[in-house]
Amino acid sequence: VQLQASGGGLVQTGGSLRLSCAASRRTLGDYSMGWFRQAPGKEREFVAGVSWIGRTRYRDSVEGRFTVSRDNAKLTVYLQMDSLKPEDTAVYSCAADRSRRNNPPVFADDYDYWGQGTQVTVSS
Repeated sequence: VQLQASGGGLVQTGGSLRLSCAASRRTLGDYSMGWFRQAPGKEREFVAGVSWIGRTRYRDSVEGRFTVSRDNAKLTVYLQMDSLKPEDTAVYSCAADRSRRNNPPVFADDYDYWGQGTQVTVSS
């Protein structure tokens, strides 16, 4: 599975961006998908995920501001990011997990495929 993330950019505090993650596989329906981010000098961290049965999970700091969704017909997963803050600045990457867990994993090691990152910069 090849993943292609896009949609990053520069936005002011309080603004919005929508990231997309397009998959090359013929079907995405049996994969859980996750979004991770890594800021300079910091560890990669889980942001949000959606399982193969549609369950979602968010890190506390983005709960209520970010929304993860999937369109299996389009082989695409989205991350809608609203009310962005400077601390959301990072490189965002998407990942796919083929293990059919009911809930999307929060640990990077549980994901099998990764896309390249897309830069999100939030100015203050």
